[in-house]
Amino acid sequence: MTALTWAIRLIIFFFLVVFAVQNTAPVTLKLFLGQSWEEPLVIVLLVFFAGGAVIGALSLVGALYRQRREITRLKKQLGEMARQTPPELPPPAA
Repeated sequence: MTALTWAIRLIIFFFLVVFAVQNTAPVTLKLFLGQSWEEPLVIVLLVFFAGGAVIGALSLVGALYRQRREITRLKKQLGEMARQTPPELPPPAA
């Protein structure tokens, strides 16, 4: 299974390297106020992919903290319930 995983990773890496080598033509992005940014296509794609990944990760932060607070609250509730219930008595000996 490990060999299969590494084989898939190598194939993906190979395709990405070939893609990067073939897309080195300069691309001009026209920004606000007449500014422009000229870089190779692969760099522009990498920057926008990384930016999207960061924005996606940041969008999960709120939900993550909300879930942690809920888990903490439920653990406290469980501890209080465990303290309130009397311990079970052993069955009577016959």
